[in-house]
Amino acid sequence: MTLATQWTAPDIGAWAPQRSWSLDGGVDAPGPGMARTDWVLLVVFLLGIYTGFSIQITPNVPFPAAIAGMAGVVLLWRRRHRISPTGLAAFLGVTLLLLASILYAPGLDLLSKRTTGLLQMMYSLVISYALFLTVVEAGAAAFSRLMLVFIITIVIGTLLESYAGLNRISDAVRLAIYHQGIYESDIRDEMLYGRVRPKLFTTEPSAVTFAYTLFAFSWLLTSNWKYKRLGYLAMTGAAMVAMPGPTLLLLVLLLALHELGPSDDAGQSTTTRILKLAAVGILAIAAFAIVGSTVYANRLHEIASGNDESFFYRVIGPFLVAVDVVKHHPILGVGLTGEQLVSDNIADVFLRSGAFSPLWNIPEPNEVLINYFFLHWVYLGLCGGIVMILAISGWLRALGVRAVLMCWLSWAVLGQASGAYVSPKTWTVLFLIGACSVLHARAKRAAEAAVPAPLEPPVILPAAALPPAPPTIPPLAALH
Repeated sequence: MTLATQWTAPDIGAWAPQRSWSLDGGVDAPGPGMARTDWVLLVVFLLGIYTGFSIQITPNVPFPAAIAGMAGVVLLWRRRHRISPTGLAAFLGVTLLLLASILYAPGLDLLSKRTTGLLQMMYSLVISYALFLTVVEAGAAAFSRLMLVFIITIVIGTLLESYAGLNRISDAVRLAIYHQGIYESDIRDEMLYGRVRPKLFTTEPSAVTFAYTLFAFSWLLTSNWKYKRLGYLAMTGAAMVAMPGPTLLLLVLLLALHELGPSDDAGQSTTTRILKLAAVGILAIAAFAIVGSTVYANRLHEIASGNDESFFYRVIGPFLVAVDVVKHHPILGVGLTGEQLVSDNIADVFLRSGAFSPLWNIPEPNEVLINYFFLHWVYLGLCGGIVMILAISGWLRALGVRAVLMCWLSWAVLGQASGAYVSPKTWTVLFLIGACSVLHARAKRAAEAAVPAPLEPPVILPAAALPPAPPTIPPLAALH
């Protein structure tokens, strides 16, 4: 009779708890991918942000970025299972802070306008949140391809508009769907750039270059191509040929900020990364100066000589007004969309500035404060502005964003080329960059996990160090 027994170790992996997909879309959550409907809605959303098409509900109440808003609501409904208590609590906290800003601000006669601004801000945050929840499901490779499609389409479209007659169709569409803000300074373009800049179905050339800059930076964050930085510089050069404009200079600055995001090299030390960031930053600033002094020499000459009205209203003027508001209303500013409260101060600040020409007109405050970064401090003041940044940063961290500093700095850089603080475009910038940083971090971890760990060589012990052999037990048959 022979007895044979065999013991098999249990499968620990089958019993161990599996990592679940975070309801907030954290960086540890791989995401199940998206359906075709989600991709269509995502494209529609981004087209809505690109065109900025709005519907005027009443003479005083607009429906900004209506196409993106409708797509965003559907996306939010399709992502409703991913809205966690943490994310909802963060959104409510931001809303309460905004509510406090409009109630605390002086000038109760502007409360109705501020309330409209609050509703628009909440709407913008909600659909931007929906965009975030959708993009983090897409996957880095798939989303970078989508951004590449947008980039190539814009380059080809602007070239066709400039050299193949597409401008006639584009201008007809623009006149039909937009009722205000239509760019009409073609003569100025010919003086500064040597030709009329393409608008490609948007209200103005800067809308095209702004969207291109955002999409190119999103591609840079999500692409895993080894030579993506060179590709990014090639995109920058192509854009300067196809759609010249000073907004494209921000692409160079964003390349430096990209180094603040998740590192591509997991084994990179902190010192090496700081040196790399400093080197890229110096090169970016040098490239910014070289490109600006060559490609945009005429425009920079106008700015330096104080003859560029657009630059003053876009950058210098909003900065001066923000400083003045922080000085007089440091706690919570003038409240959302409360520019009218300081309309007289705006005129005084502009007239006192040496960069302002007395030949320029001073239009309505909402037409001269077209820089959402400085509007942040005008609306919320110094204290409220800092608290708002901390509150939204906490929200982003709850969603799994780790490169929060890079997100805010990129948001501030792009703010130099866009206004309308409460519009969806402003907050799409922040949440889209945050989502791209999540995709980048997730793809990097997946690549690291796919590389097998190196096998350690076997350790050969000397015979004296080996343990004694166990005594041999004869089989049961031998005992009989």
